[in-house]
Amino acid sequence: MTNTTLNFQNTSGHEVLAAVGKKYLRPGGRIATEQLCRWANFQPSETVLELASSFGYSAISLAQRYGVKVVGVEKNPDSVVRARENVCVAGLENQIEIIEGDIFHLDAMPGKFDYVLAEAILTMQSPLGKAKLLAEIHNRLKPGGKFLSHELLANDKEEQIRADLARVIRVNSTPLSEANWIAACETAGLKVQKHQIGSMNLLNLWRMFQDEGIFPTIQILVNILTHKSIRERVLAMRHIFNKYRHELGYIILCAVAHTNSL
Repeated sequence: MTNTTLNFQNTSGHEVLAAVGKKYLRPGGRIATEQLCRWANFQPSETVLELASSFGYSAISLAQRYGVKVVGVEKNPDSVVRARENVCVAGLENQIEIIEGDIFHLDAMPGKFDYVLAEAILTMQSPLGKAKLLAEIHNRLKPGGKFLSHELLANDKEEQIRADLARVIRVNSTPLSEANWIAACETAGLKVQKHQIGSMNLLNLWRMFQDEGIFPTIQILVNILTHKSIRERVLAMRHIFNKYRHELGYIILCAVAHTNSL
């Protein structure tokens, strides 16, 4: 298990899950991300800006599978170090660059990209934060470039869900409805071409076996069961996910940057 020095009572939910070994931390799991990549239709040597690249797993997968060049932005310095190590181990230093930086200051980055990828990032921002970040994403895309997003969906009870999620995840998560996610993108000049919604299965055991594999899932379960503070946090999150199982879900969107906006 990694990050054993974390204070598991107060750290964010995604950090807790990452510490026990979970690699797929998206609300729609690997299946939703795979669909998003099919929509993207990546071509070799195209450029991808990935927001909050964490340990570099997504960047490595994109570079290996599609031959794209990836720039990952990550704020946590420890995660940056580990991501760079993972990139070196994969032998992809010529395709992937991990930058330590703030996703709210993308204007400091030179150049524009064919794609911007953000998974489970916008959900954690306030309405003003979402608008600011989407505007910056628009400005980092080439004309006709694609924004690829994978976020948490709230079909109903948005405010109640926000309050309960903030309590158990320790992050002020603000999922939106399908219509509100699309509207937020299009207000920023990002025309949604395709989108899909589905149920949220982040802590569903069967989905974990699909996403992580059999033996990694067993190890994740052992880590959870043998650490009381982690077990309490995971069970609290799972309780909220089950409580709102009819309202909570995921949404993936593929949007194109227009030049006549912002």
